[in-house]
Amino acid sequence: MLGLKLPTDPRWVNIAEKNIEEILTDHAFCEQKAASTAISLIVSFPEYPELVEAMIALVKEEMSHFKMVHDRILARGWKLGRDSKDEYVAKLLQFFPKGGSRTTQLVHRLLCAALIEARSCERFKLLSENISDQELATFYKNLMVSEANHYTMFLGFARQFGDRAEVDKKWQSLLDFEAEVMKDLGTKETMHG
Repeated sequence: MLGLKLPTDPRWVNIAEKNIEEILTDHAFCEQKAASTAISLIVSFPEYPELVEAMIALVKEEMSHFKMVHDRILARGWKLGRDSKDEYVAKLLQFFPKGGSRTTQLVHRLLCAALIEARSCERFKLLSENISDQELATFYKNLMVSEANHYTMFLGFARQFGDRAEVDKKWQSLLDFEAEVMKDLGTKETMHG
C-alpha cells in the first residue's frame, strides 16, 4: 500500500527496543516537525483553502500526538531529550531542485511530506508488531493508522494540484531515491535513522 521500494532493515526494531527513551524523544520531535510542516504549508500556500483547512486539522492532530508521546516519556520517569537532526528528512529534501513555479514547489513539498509519513507508518507498524512492551505496541498500532491517512492525504493533494501523470512520475523517482537513502539507514535509535 505504501509503495516503499526498500523495507526497513529488521534489525532497526531491535535497536529501537533497546533505546526506547531515545526513540520516544525522537518520535516526539517528529510529531512537532510534522505540525511545523503543516503550518509552513499554510503560510506558503494560503491560496488553497482546501489545503489550508486540512493543514489546520493536521497541526491539531500532530500536536496531540506530540502530547501523547510526551506523556509516555513522563510516565516512564524520563524527560524529553534534545532534538537531533533528522538525517533521513535532510537527504529527502535534497531530491527536488529548488525553484520552479509555485505549483511545482507545492507538489514537491507535498510529495516529500507523503513519503515521510509513509516511512513513519511503516516504522510504526514494525514497532507495533515486534516490540515486547504491549502498551507501546498498541500505541504504535493506533498511530500507524493516522500516518497512513496523512500519507494518502499529502499524495492526494499533490495529484490534485499538479499534473497527475507528472506527479506520479516524480513520486516513483522519489521512491527510488528514498530506497537508496534507506540503504545507509536503519542502524540508529531514531524514528527514521
